[in-house]
Amino acid sequence: MAKPGSNVSKIHEAYIEQHKAHQRRQNERKKRLFRRISLFLLIVMVIAVSLTTYHIKQRIALKNMQTEYQEKSEQLAQLENEHKKLSDEVKLLNDEEYLLQIAKTNYFFTEEGEIVFKLPEEEASY
Repeated sequence: MAKPGSNVSKIHEAYIEQHKAHQRRQNERKKRLFRRISLFLLIVMVIAVSLTTYHIKQRIALKNMQTEYQEKSEQLAQLENEHKKLSDEVKLLNDEEYLLQIAKTNYFFTEEGEIVFKLPEEEASY
């Protein structure tokens, strides 16, 4: 079976050659444009992914730092409270009357003429 249009010969005119050359240039221009756009989109995607990854890592680091800051703040508050208690205790231990009171209650220290009675501690009856 013969191909349709096989009997037709091509016309070799300057206009047709120019038109075909113009179409080839247009096709090549479209291919280059498509390649440039594809490359640009690829670069944009790589940048977007890297920025997103960086942002997520920074958010995780910030969350960890905030947690650590909260823990350290609580620890600081506890240490300040303990420091205050110890400072108060030091002030009391520098007081002679307080030392005598401790010596009397814990070590049965008595002055001359005093009698010590140790009473058992009673539990509260509710």
